[in-house]
Amino acid sequence: MHEALRNALGDHVAQRGSLNADDRLRFDFSHTKALSLDELKQVEREVNAYIRQNSSVETRIMTPDDARAIGAQALFGEKYGDEVRVVSMGTADTGKGQDGQTYSIELCGGTHVRQTGDIGVFVTLGDSASSAGVRRIEALTGAAAFDYLSQQDHRLAEVALELKAQPGDVAERVRSLMDERKALSNEVAQLRRELAMAGGGGQAAPEAEEIGGVPFLAQVLSGVTGKDLPALIDEHKARMGRGAVLLIADTGGKAAVAAGVADADVSAVDLVKAAVAELGGKGGGGRPDMAQGGGPSADNAEAAIAAAKAVLKG
Repeated sequence: MHEALRNALGDHVAQRGSLNADDRLRFDFSHTKALSLDELKQVEREVNAYIRQNSSVETRIMTPDDARAIGAQALFGEKYGDEVRVVSMGTADTGKGQDGQTYSIELCGGTHVRQTGDIGVFVTLGDSASSAGVRRIEALTGAAAFDYLSQQDHRLAEVALELKAQPGDVAERVRSLMDERKALSNEVAQLRRELAMAGGGGQAAPEAEEIGGVPFLAQVLSGVTGKDLPALIDEHKARMGRGAVLLIADTGGKAAVAAGVADADVSAVDLVKAAVAELGGKGGGGRPDMAQGGGPSADNAEAAIAAAKAVLKG
């Protein structure tokens, strides 16, 4: 696997620690970012190709200089004595080994097999960050790998059955459902905004009033989320042409606040901060033309609107 990682990611890859058991392994190596699915699969395919080759695992004792001369990889900066144990396996035109035809040569403390085919099968479980500049890849081998693949196949069959699709079509079916869900979510959000703009759901249609020489529209909404408020603000600003807008949404136990200003000498940030303070919140911010904040409750919404009016009055 060390050799396959170097082939997939580059010669900078070097072992930084490992765990080898009969059925699984953990391998830490120098690399700065997560492996892509394609990179993981490339490593997996290459390792399995050399497992199927079923070459002998050869062990020799030689000097460190001789070992490096034939292309052996030393392990994570270890200090070596006068003699080292060198393990080689696999046949490939790599230029390594005395015959130039050895796939993997490492200075190694031990192995678990006599032939690469004894491993059976190799399955990667993914990689993760081990420490700064070090990734960790985990994998299964032998019967454990076969059992894992069997379980994955069973899970895929169950999902395919639920989706009423063939296993090979599951990914496309899921993408289609995700696209459909996104479209429906956007449609629902648009309908909520339209209802709020029209004053539906028992809410009065909003009307602007002149405060300190600035047209000001304020509205307390339910059935919308904080994410809906900027779009509503933009729609009100476009309809008004000039003025300030303050919207407070009761999101079920909490309040979301947004303010927008168009062609008026006042900052949306100041309006939001004043409203948020009355709602029991802190801060709030954004741009002079669009700002947002929140509070623990919308109960004092009217006081929040009054505070924003006070800002407009100066």
